[in-house]
Amino acid sequence: MGPRFTPETLLAAQDVRIAFFDVDGVLTDGGVYFSEQGETLKRFSILDGYGLKLLRMANIEPAVITGRDSKPLRVRLEALGVQHVRYGTEDKLPAAEAMLASLGLSWAQAAAIGDDWPDLPVLMRVGFAAAPANAHVEVRDVAKYVTTARGGEGAAREFCDLLLTAGGHYRRMLDRARGVVSQ
Repeated sequence: MGPRFTPETLLAAQDVRIAFFDVDGVLTDGGVYFSEQGETLKRFSILDGYGLKLLRMANIEPAVITGRDSKPLRVRLEALGVQHVRYGTEDKLPAAEAMLASLGLSWAQAAAIGDDWPDLPVLMRVGFAAAPANAHVEVRDVAKYVTTARGGEGAAREFCDLLLTAGGHYRRMLDRARGVVSQ
């Protein structure tokens, strides 16, 4: 069966070669947790993480641009094999431009998912913009697709599944995961 996206949505996302992700509010639920020692703690969805791995397997580069920096975040992104990361930057546009230039890609080949105002400059330039269900209204208004899932609760995976489906990879990859031999 697989995910269901409108033909217009799939058409708009079919040429994506790089996908930019925000962290807080997209890969996490947006909450900031502190231990008694004052350490920042984050909760990540395993579904979302596997979605990023699937993108890499389909030759769609996952890239992360985040205003925060923390050891748990670095450990998580390293474990997922995300190679294009910019930590601790509120001005996300130059970071995205640099990543595109280093890969020889255009804005038209880029997708992004973000949830709040700092994400708007990138979302407004990419060929395909998405937002989690609980994103700020201004972000949802510029998105071509708003996930049914909330940030940190499967929104990133839904975005990844959309890109995999649009690029024609989803069914083949699912069959491989099921152990089905493609013909």
